[in-house]
Amino acid sequence: MTISYLGHSCFKLKGKTASVIMDPYDAYVGFAMSSQAADIITVSHDHKDHSAVAKIKGTETRPEPFIINASGEYEVGGVSVFGVDTFHDKEEGLQRGKNIIFTVIVDGVRVCHFGDLGHLLTQEQANAIGMVDVLLIPVGGVFTIDPEEAMKVARFLEPSIVIPMHYKTDQHEVKVFSELASLEDFLKANDITPKLEKKLKIEADKMPEEMELVVLEKN
Repeated sequence: MTISYLGHSCFKLKGKTASVIMDPYDAYVGFAMSSQAADIITVSHDHKDHSAVAKIKGTETRPEPFIINASGEYEVGGVSVFGVDTFHDKEEGLQRGKNIIFTVIVDGVRVCHFGDLGHLLTQEQANAIGMVDVLLIPVGGVFTIDPEEAMKVARFLEPSIVIPMHYKTDQHEVKVFSELASLEDFLKANDITPKLEKKLKIEADKMPEEMELVVLEKN
């Protein structure tokens, strides 16, 4: 399967039987998402920088994408999806509401998207998430966990691959996202040298033995 980064917190997973887009965004973020089609869309929470489902077209096999925006278990086109309830802040949702962590199993690879997680995980939540091969995690702080907290969560779950998201770039709308930490801030705070990739091709039986940080180029 292949993972592509579409910017902000949005990724496309393309497997043998279906494709998944996670957290599509509106141009409100400061830039537009490229034209995309998918069989399945996951939405971690109903904010316009994570829930722009109208931007995504259907495919030949599924003219209208199957939208998953609630926790639970799903099976669509050979793809399994599991959603676990969390919060968008450290006050159990009192500030920004709920957030759903989705684990998507494509071609035997477990990809976990943390949406706008705003707190460290409890052991109960970690148990519900289970094993993670690839972790897509916010690192910018302010609206989510910050660079140091993101690495704490990653080490807690021990995935094979960690991919950062939801960090400040030169393209982001200044009025909304100017206080976010940048990718460089995250790397510096954790003293990490990442692997840089345009797209990430993964096979279930060829995972790295030690946790790797991969930065994906925006497509």
